[in-house]
Amino acid sequence: MSGDLSYAANRYVRIRERLIEWALLGCAILSVLTTAGIIAVLAFETFEFFTEVSVIDFLTGTRWTPLFNPRQFGVLPLLSGTMLVAVGAGLVAIPVGVATAMFLSEYASNGLRSVLKPVLEVLAGIPTVVYGYFALTSVTPLLRTLFPSTSIFNAASAAVVVGIMILPMIASLCDDAFRAVPRSLREGGHALAATKFEVSTRVVFPAAISGVLASFILALSRAIGETMAVTLAAGATPKLTLNPLESIQTMTAYIVQVSLRDTPAGTVEYRTLFAVGMLLFLITFVMNLAANRVVKRFREVYE
Repeated sequence: MSGDLSYAANRYVRIRERLIEWALLGCAILSVLTTAGIIAVLAFETFEFFTEVSVIDFLTGTRWTPLFNPRQFGVLPLLSGTMLVAVGAGLVAIPVGVATAMFLSEYASNGLRSVLKPVLEVLAGIPTVVYGYFALTSVTPLLRTLFPSTSIFNAASAAVVVGIMILPMIASLCDDAFRAVPRSLREGGHALAATKFEVSTRVVFPAAISGVLASFILALSRAIGETMAVTLAAGATPKLTLNPLESIQTMTAYIVQVSLRDTPAGTVEYRTLFAVGMLLFLITFVMNLAANRVVKRFREVYE
């Protein structure tokens, strides 16, 4: 009897494990199919768009007026606006994020770290629309005080708030990378009479360079894909400019603008959404691939 009960219990465990395995496999397949479906829709609508608009004109044109006559479909103004905000956000977030991570990893006591790390990560939980209004009500007035020619909607204020948004990502990933460096390397640096700052900058930082570079790329891809903050702060003027004090429009802001209008499905104006979305997807996809390559290229393996 005990043998039969043991066999039944083992059989129940095997069946349960198999069901769990199938459930997990189903979740994985669902994720893949969802991604494939999104890419398929983007690809189909983008192909239809390029049957009416030249790919060369789309990628090299300097005017973007798909909703007005005469219609022009040069995406460079949207691309330049997106990169202007992303680069500006990187200039704000990268030095502050690395310095914060260095302090948390190398200088802060356990008690101080347990307080600062959660407070820093609270920034990641603030809704992006709040950052947009913060840019309009606080950052832009400050910029207009310093630079009177600043437009009400401008790329600089958008870059500042997006930099604050991606700051927790850079700080957290860099902190993890620094803390993964073995303590023996630090002790070796101190044994050679190096100061704490020299150990941090010349031993720990180079040893964690793969994680640091990957955090930069991932954070910048996050900045490129930001929507609400740049929609509210940067404006809706597609302009090919390098002046961050002027109003610009990013790719995500254009998608929001057209999504709020009564744009008939199937028209070329409607399909610009998918063409811009596909370009945005390809940019972020390439950046994520680059992050993976950087991690593999510069990864240090410690025993």
